[in-house]
Amino acid sequence: MASIYWVGFTGYPLGHAGGVRLVIAVVAIMLSHEMGHYLACRRYGVDASLPYFIPFPFHFVGTFGAFIRIRSPFPDRRVLFDVGIAGPLAGFVICLPVLALGVLEAQVAPDTFGGLGLGEPLLFQWAAALLRNDVPAGAVLVIGPLGMAAWFGLLLTALNLMPIGQLDGGHVVYALLRERATLVSRFALVATVGLVYLRPSWLFWSVLLLLLSRPHPPTLRDSIPVGRGRVVVGLIGLAVFVVSFTPEPIMISWADFIQAWRGVVP
Repeated sequence: MASIYWVGFTGYPLGHAGGVRLVIAVVAIMLSHEMGHYLACRRYGVDASLPYFIPFPFHFVGTFGAFIRIRSPFPDRRVLFDVGIAGPLAGFVICLPVLALGVLEAQVAPDTFGGLGLGEPLLFQWAAALLRNDVPAGAVLVIGPLGMAAWFGLLLTALNLMPIGQLDGGHVVYALLRERATLVSRFALVATVGLVYLRPSWLFWSVLLLLLSRPHPPTLRDSIPVGRGRVVVGLIGLAVFVVSFTPEPIMISWADFIQAWRGVVP
């Protein structure tokens, strides 16, 4: 499988049509994720807002993500599980066709052209191997707007499924394991901090995850079991996390990061 690159931050002319495709695809993935949560809340009578998008002008689509505001406590762990897992699964479903189109849209280039190297989630590798057989040895795939949208959508899906605190994965793990979810959350945090050693791109995410790592509050009727069916769905969620996760999202070494930082800060 060839490495994947994105050159949208280095003067690559996306054009107006490419920019529109990128924004529409990313927003569709994020909106479907949040609407999954919202519709699950509506099903169980949990008071929740419609999705809010977080403005972030320095981001490539002008937003840093989206969220819904849940105003009432969860009645039991079954509801907590369904609301928590609905978002990532809904966003993942929308990611699949965007990923297929993004891989087909990608261009083949020599490995020496330069650009922003991206980590390759397993699902991206499988899609490229299945849909592209025209990548010779020593070449890379330069992804376009849809490929970048799919890559970013998979990254968001994996981050949200991490079994930490108030993240979707934290909801799911607490619903399945109750008090034992704290140990899983601590292990995930230690692993995340360990990833900082691998790549500096994890600096921001590790700080954010630490802020979200407070213990999960109990539901109103915590003793009600979730049932075997939800355990199976939880395993599906784990599989989605595995195929979406990449330990090196941005391929920049600590040496390059420090050199770039010194160039910015006198």
